[in-house]
Amino acid sequence: MRAADSVPIDTARGGEPASAGPTPRVDVVAGAGDLPRVDVAAFQGAPSEGAPLQGAQIQGAPSQSAPIPGAPAQGVHGCRSGAITPFRDAVQSGATTPEAPHDQPQTMCPAFGSLRVGLRMRRTATVLCGSACCVYGLTFTSHFYGARRTVGYVPFNSETLVTGKLFEDIHEAVHKLADPAKYDAIIVTNLCVPTAAGVPLRLLPKQVNGVRIIGIDVPGFGTGTHAEAKDILAAAMLNRARHEAEQGPVQAPRGGRADRPTVTLLGEMFPADPVNIGMMLAPLGLAAGPAVPTAEWRELYAALDCGVVAAIHPIYTNVLREFEAAGRKAVGSAPVGYEGTAAWIDAIAAACDVPRPVVEAAKNKLLPPIRAALDSARIHGRITMFGYEGSELLVARLMVESGADVRYVGTACPRTPWSEADRDWLESRGVHVQFRATHEQDLAAIVEFRPDLAIGTTPMVQKAKELSIPSIYFTNLISTLPMFGAAGAGSLARLINAAINNKARFDKMSEFFAGIGEAEEDERPEFREAYRRRLAAQAKQRKAEEVG
Repeated sequence: MRAADSVPIDTARGGEPASAGPTPRVDVVAGAGDLPRVDVAAFQGAPSEGAPLQGAQIQGAPSQSAPIPGAPAQGVHGCRSGAITPFRDAVQSGATTPEAPHDQPQTMCPAFGSLRVGLRMRRTATVLCGSACCVYGLTFTSHFYGARRTVGYVPFNSETLVTGKLFEDIHEAVHKLADPAKYDAIIVTNLCVPTAAGVPLRLLPKQVNGVRIIGIDVPGFGTGTHAEAKDILAAAMLNRARHEAEQGPVQAPRGGRADRPTVTLLGEMFPADPVNIGMMLAPLGLAAGPAVPTAEWRELYAALDCGVVAAIHPIYTNVLREFEAAGRKAVGSAPVGYEGTAAWIDAIAAACDVPRPVVEAAKNKLLPPIRAALDSARIHGRITMFGYEGSELLVARLMVESGADVRYVGTACPRTPWSEADRDWLESRGVHVQFRATHEQDLAAIVEFRPDLAIGTTPMVQKAKELSIPSIYFTNLISTLPMFGAAGAGSLARLINAAINNKARFDKMSEFFAGIGEAEEDERPEFREAYRRRLAAQAKQRKAEEVG
């Protein structure tokens, strides 16, 4: 039986009918050959991937033998003026490389991110090719985020993998699935095993029955984080959309083209954030464009048809190369807090040639409410933070402007040119910023700084609670809050202050359970001897039964 027949390819249910008739054209600048391509590793001040970072960057992580878990804090500072040097020196004295597989950040399967992007898009089908256990785990994403989509799966075995039959099965699957009445695009994703085996998704047809076929490789051994996997898929779709727009008329957005120059927003954000950003852009004579990753294919054209790209999440380097090829400028950072908003408005206005009087009038209107919101919602306490979404530096900026004593920000994402402004701002205020942070480095930060609150990933939250330190999960609680403008300025204080005030509860629990599970267990040799005698008797009985 053929592998493609043994497990049928599921298709997404429903779908909107294809629009009929001619569509308005969205003009996009053709790829300009004279524009240099961005080399992230070569930008001023950034090391190549895997090279030690300079300045305030931690070189390496403490070894597993270092007494991190549960150890007493060394060099704990009692006030905000405490220096970062003891922490950095302690980490640098450890092993030069983290004890982690592939020397990579310890995050979930990166395909989690690209799958999430595809499942959020209208008229888009998703097909996975990988080990059955991986596909089973990844389909959790569709249920967790309420996508109500079926995830297609092309299975394989050793024979189909080594003979090339697997590629034929994928080819057959996309032909069966390609229904232009249901889909604009089909995304085929190779996981680890097909990628390592070299299954050539690039040889799939560009389209079948008018449905685009997008093939990507997102192996865990080659993709740093799930946020970077979002970048891989978004860039692959944007590349296809850019070439289509260069060849002729394309679909306009559902609401039509904006009557003002637009700012494309790069990164997954809280649903209210684009609205808040749009309100801040209006006094400049600008409008908020689509957010990339987009909600449907036609929005990719509108994203390209922009005045400037706002790299809210700076890790979308592949997407930014596509915008660069289309002749679009990009601006880093985001309108967070008072200083961040002022700097971001200046940068966006400069990229769009907004007259200076208009810029100053807009700042006079937008900045005072932000200052008032920050002054009325202060954060009191020392905080360390870790994450893998790409927005960690922005959250840290907002907390610092809200009065928090932020000592350490770790992100599993890489350092890029578009994160430099945020890094410089934080480090100038004594915050240690660690890109490609490892589990060991984050643990060291908790032990060193003994924060009033730890914000981070599941293992970080667990370790903090073991040390009686209040902690909250970054992805579920922090990254879902509005961050920009006056609405974002006061959004963190209530949550963070409430969490910090739980310290007494943690101390009470630690006191109640003190000593449990810490002392050596009594082996009870009498029980061990009784069990040995019982096993011997059973063996003797079996032998007698065999002889009889």
